[in-house]
Amino acid sequence: QQRDKLRQYQKRISLNLERERALARQLLREGRKEKAMLLLKKKRYQEQLLDKTENQVSNLEQMVQDIEFTQIEMKVIEGLKIGNECLHKMHQVMSIEEVERIIGETQDAVEYQRQIDEILAGCLTEEDEDAILEELNAITQEQVELPEVPSEPLPEKIPEASPIKNSPKPELVAAS
Repeated sequence: QQRDKLRQYQKRISLNLERERALARQLLREGRKEKAMLLLKKKRYQEQLLDKTENQVSNLEQMVQDIEFTQIEMKVIEGLKIGNECLHKMHQVMSIEEVERIIGETQDAVEYQRQIDEILAGCLTEEDEDAILEELNAITQEQVELPEVPSEPLPEKIPEASPIKNSPKPELVAAS
């Protein structure tokens, strides 16, 4: 508010300076040199006041900036204080011993998983390999279906038939 009031005061003085300068010219034209000189002295004094006012405005603006920055700093400090309290509460909940215990359990679990991975990755003995091959053979034997063998004895002599009727069919030749 003070800054705004000082700005209004500066405008008012600036307007007065313009009027007094114009009045001093008019007085010089009229030949009233002493009165014009007095008016110019008054103008000079008001210019000095205007400079002082400008310095005060600068000081006020600097003070406003300092206050705003201090408010920001206070908010940062308050945030740090709240964060510090939160960390303190978290430290009370979780002790160093608890953290060390959890880390130890995690390392044990990782080591156990590594051992499992090694077993699954191929660290098998020859006996395990042989057992796996036997199981694979058993599975493949189950999957192959062989045709049934006739239980009747085979004839000793095959009756002769005409060569055209008994010639193999082309699709059977290609399949065999």
